[in-house]
Amino acid sequence: MTEFKGVVPALGQALIKRGYAELTPVQNAVLAPELQEADALVSAQTGSGKTVAFGLTLAHALLEGKDRFDQAKAPLALIVAPTRELALQVTRELEWLYEMTGASVVSCVGGMDGRTERRNLERGAHIVVGTPGRLCDHIDRRAFNTSNLKAVVLDEADEMLDLGFREDLEFILDAAPTERRTLMFSATVPRSIATLAKRYQRDAVRVVTSEEHKQHVDIDYRALAIAPKDQENAIINVLRYFDAKNALVFCGTRVMVNHMTARFNNRGFSVVALSGELSQAERSHALQAMRDGRAKVCIATDVAARGIDLPNLELVIHADLPKNPESLLHRSGRTGRAGRKGVSALIVPHKARKRTERLLRDAGIEATWATPPSADDILKRDDERILADPALSEPLQEDEQVFARELVARHGAEQIAAAFIRQCRAGQSAPEELQDTPLPERTTKQTNNFTDGVWISLSVGRNQKAEPGWLLAMLCRVGNLSKPDVGAIRIDHTQTYVELEPGSADRFFKAIGDGTAVEKNVTVTRLDHAPEAFPDTRPDSRDRSYGKKKKFESGKSGARDGARGRISKKRTFDDKPSQSAGDVKPWAKNKKSRDDKPRDKTSQSAGDEKPWAKNKKSRDDKPRDKTRATSTGKKPFKSKDASPFTKSSAKGGGEKSGFTPLKRKKPNK
Repeated sequence: MTEFKGVVPALGQALIKRGYAELTPVQNAVLAPELQEADALVSAQTGSGKTVAFGLTLAHALLEGKDRFDQAKAPLALIVAPTRELALQVTRELEWLYEMTGASVVSCVGGMDGRTERRNLERGAHIVVGTPGRLCDHIDRRAFNTSNLKAVVLDEADEMLDLGFREDLEFILDAAPTERRTLMFSATVPRSIATLAKRYQRDAVRVVTSEEHKQHVDIDYRALAIAPKDQENAIINVLRYFDAKNALVFCGTRVMVNHMTARFNNRGFSVVALSGELSQAERSHALQAMRDGRAKVCIATDVAARGIDLPNLELVIHADLPKNPESLLHRSGRTGRAGRKGVSALIVPHKARKRTERLLRDAGIEATWATPPSADDILKRDDERILADPALSEPLQEDEQVFARELVARHGAEQIAAAFIRQCRAGQSAPEELQDTPLPERTTKQTNNFTDGVWISLSVGRNQKAEPGWLLAMLCRVGNLSKPDVGAIRIDHTQTYVELEPGSADRFFKAIGDGTAVEKNVTVTRLDHAPEAFPDTRPDSRDRSYGKKKKFESGKSGARDGARGRISKKRTFDDKPSQSAGDVKPWAKNKKSRDDKPRDKTSQSAGDEKPWAKNKKSRDDKPRDKTRATSTGKKPFKSKDASPFTKSSAKGGGEKSGFTPLKRKKPNK
């Protein structure tokens, strides 16, 4: 019988029953004699067995040398996890690990019935697993008695701080007894984790496993370069090529999750969605469908990157690139767990090539760059799977031989084989045709040759407010191009001429297809030669340095301003115009010299009246009579005394200050 050194006998029997032959490095590290009662800050990669690790190290203090727990009065250990899925996963792991000790493990997570959780706490629990928000709620309501806690474990502490749970964690740790053991488990140890550990741990031991620097050795990373419009088609082909038992597709937003779920459902994939907008019951049902085999593909946001443990997860696809190396590691860590192999595929558009290289470099990962599987590759892989089907190599049973001979005699071997092939391919989604996407060279700077460039014309010009930035982005998006593939851009009034690198011209026309439309109301035409220079084109718009400041050139005039359509006269600062007599500048001949008297703007007419204010009266005149009587002898407007409101004469008088409102008419009964 296998024995595990330093493990409580009851937990060792549970490990053997579970099929453990040996412990992982992080599990052996926390069982060291010097860590049995000490605080610890443990960093280990995702999927290394951290849950079992802190379950094993807590057993000595919780059981106190006994084989089974006594009746629970108040919780003895608390495990805090960042997400509901991870908390429920930890609960399941501790239940089988402590099965033979009679331990009561209670979960307290958001989205579940709080009344049921309070009743479970009242009955008694030895170990409590929960999320920060729900645990704070139970402590506030005095449903969770923290006075007897001997240990507190923060699982995925870095993720909890990233999600904004710092105040909740501090509240929970402050509510726990001072004399306790505090363990922090984290994939990475940033400064925020070190600060939290320094405040709430006493002489913590830093535990670093030897596998920390070997990120996911059982995961095959692949970076797949695609054209901008082939994102969804590339994901479909990757799913069809690998045909994984379980696959996880990560999207950046909930809207993308809903869109992908609808698209893949229409294509015949068995898909479930997992995002923050779903209730806890819906998320639990989705994960259970993946475990039962009723669904093969789960489309999720990053909320699912932590805590999901699907035993048959063989493929992770990053539909949207992760924002940082930590997110990449935690996403990919859902596969390749416990010695199993897995594939992590990154869908990389052209413009994201450099960003992806930096992401992989910062994460310490070597990825294989390739293109997504083509339709021919998928069909060939389907044939290989059919030939490897174990049903073809199993011997015939006695009750099958008679009917098999009858089938061969009636339909023939080829017809039966064709029927078998059709049955195997039934229900499978057809592969997608992808655009040819050559892999760019991994160089610091890519330079293209435009000596024999191919010119095209676009049916849009300055009259349609065309500009180089918008045109360049459109060509790269629609024509499967990158910025170095586009050379000079010349914008005319009604059309635009663009120079393409010779090697990318065929790829551009293949991308747009048989039609000539590249955008709504924009068509493209291939030219046989370079266009002739036209005088009304701004020189700045002919090259890639459009928009940069140019030096003034002498001897040229009438150049068209490509941005606003103005005609501006260019000159050099040294070319000063000759001045006429009296040092009067010819372009300011309407202005007087300094010796002249200023222009008399206030020349007055007879009667000392200003000519531009002849309608106004002087101050000696009487004011204009605004209350001039009409032909009937009545004033055109009412005086103040005629107002329907009466204003109070004094603020402190008997009447109310302000206005007296009109009396309302009584409604008809």
